[in-house]
Amino acid sequence: MHHPNQFDLLRSRRFLPLFGTQFLGAFNDNLFKNAFLVMITFYGLSAAGLDAKTLANAVAGIFILPFFLFSALAGQLAEKYDKAQLARWVKLLEIAIMALAGVGFFQRNASILFACVFLMGVHSTLFGPLKYSVLPQYLRQEELLGGNGLIEAGTFIAILLGQIAGTLIVQHAPHASAPIIYACVGVAVLGWLFSRSMPAAPPPAPGLAINWNILGETWHILRHVHGNRTVFHSLMGISWFWFFGSVYLTQLPDLAHRTLRGDPGVYTLLVTLFSAGIGIGSALCEKLSGRRVELGLVPFGSIGMSVFGADLYFALTGAPAAMPYTVASFVAEPGHWRVMLDIMLMGAFGGLFTVPLYALVQTRTEREFVSRAIAANNILNALFMVVAAGMSIVLLQAGLSVPMLLLTVSLMNIAVALYIYTLLPEFLMRFLVWIGVHTLYRVRCKGLEHIPEHGPCVLVCNHVSFMDSQVIAGMVRRPVRFVMDHRIFKVPVLNFIFRTAGAIPIAPAKEDPQLKAQAFERVAQYLAAGEVVCIFPEGGITRDGQMQAFRPGIDQIIARTPVPVVPMALRGMWGSFFSRKDGAAMMKLPRRFWSRIELVIGPPLPPEAADRQALEAQVRALRGDWR
Repeated sequence: MHHPNQFDLLRSRRFLPLFGTQFLGAFNDNLFKNAFLVMITFYGLSAAGLDAKTLANAVAGIFILPFFLFSALAGQLAEKYDKAQLARWVKLLEIAIMALAGVGFFQRNASILFACVFLMGVHSTLFGPLKYSVLPQYLRQEELLGGNGLIEAGTFIAILLGQIAGTLIVQHAPHASAPIIYACVGVAVLGWLFSRSMPAAPPPAPGLAINWNILGETWHILRHVHGNRTVFHSLMGISWFWFFGSVYLTQLPDLAHRTLRGDPGVYTLLVTLFSAGIGIGSALCEKLSGRRVELGLVPFGSIGMSVFGADLYFALTGAPAAMPYTVASFVAEPGHWRVMLDIMLMGAFGGLFTVPLYALVQTRTEREFVSRAIAANNILNALFMVVAAGMSIVLLQAGLSVPMLLLTVSLMNIAVALYIYTLLPEFLMRFLVWIGVHTLYRVRCKGLEHIPEHGPCVLVCNHVSFMDSQVIAGMVRRPVRFVMDHRIFKVPVLNFIFRTAGAIPIAPAKEDPQLKAQAFERVAQYLAAGEVVCIFPEGGITRDGQMQAFRPGIDQIIARTPVPVVPMALRGMWGSFFSRKDGAAMMKLPRRFWSRIELVIGPPLPPEAADRQALEAQVRALRGDWR
């Protein structure tokens, strides 16, 4: 039986036209820019008497400039107008720009082509907020991570293919303008045709008054996202990835030529490996996270970026020093395999790092502000890339070699990651939950759709082991606030997870009546705020594998705050290292590894029908005979 996955989206009209439009736009950006750069570098195209190296850096700077100038406006437009219609307008603009570029190529006029570089930067600036903010309108919650992964993977593959195509077209016809003109205009027209098939995406804020004050609106957008700590730090994480990636991509030509003694084909190979790695990592996000926005992948990605970035330095110091290498001779040399693997895995872990952050921004930002949050992201990305370029110039002029510069950035990544996870411990908490659950168990979840997407509810579940709350937290898409025995709450390492997740410690009235009263008060506060609360009504972890009678605490909670109650059952946890089978939990040798377990969720009960006897019967039925 076929199980839905992200690649099914490529057969859907909800996604394929958007994917094609974005893919062709990124491809055309790089097709045009690289053709222009090859003409400057190898075929003497010049402007204002400047040398090729200066002009090449000017191309990069001019392309980035519109992201500073017009991102705020682009975000407003994507909120005010139908995004599908806006996409078609942007694609028509691209056709006009490429027609103008055709004149520049025909006349060998660098000034016209520089103007087109700026205009293509405007085109990308306008499309950026649109492509990410429309995804939550087109896709279901469980499809969002996969859709982001495909967009991210497709973008980097398109960038790579565009760079290669632009180079090859000019190399094979350096004095004929027709091939590159037909290619650029043809791709733009094809992108417009894809955009015509995009479904309508009604504007979330049609009454928005456009603020044409660029600096004022930019400041307003940045200040607004700064008010949402989770979103702001997610944007900073994405921008840091662009800092990290831009340093590596900028230094790859020198690395390939001077350090690895390779020809231009070796540089193309390294760029291909890095881009393919990002594509693979982005596509893997959905598989590794079970189709949920899994923040635990973010620390996992940052760890991999630093580990393989540092290993690349040592791989380079031991690389053979023959000269020159072609692609074939470079790949045939075993001493280079480690270099190639490090570069590809850095890209792959970079994909794991960024895709959940994009999905988090889309899901944690107010619906009417998503486009402007993405615009803020583009502004920050551009700023970080400029700072990366400046830092690289300073360090290289100070005497650092390219391998040392790359090692420095990998070590900086560790410091930045620790800083972000200190500010937002939710990322580290989710990482520990993700690692623990997916290392120990193969989890199958049934009935996840029964948990309401919005609004308050109470989850009730049987209690088998010390890992029960982590398994539930790992499977349920919404943040869950657990009510748990205060002794479990204090378990080392788990305590960090519970505190970060907003868990509620509770004790029996005869042991600590004040703590019990405080727990019921916090439950009421969470439910009043529209959150999800989970309790284990048996009052403790089973000692014999059998369910115990539910205690009256659940009745008190529902009587005080009447909300829907969702029964659920864990199956297969009895006998695990964290259960009390054959002795105290966590005090015996583990006998099972990566064992199969299930979380089964039943339909919600209305509060008037959710007494403890009815809920106990529901949970027993869901659990069945499998303990």
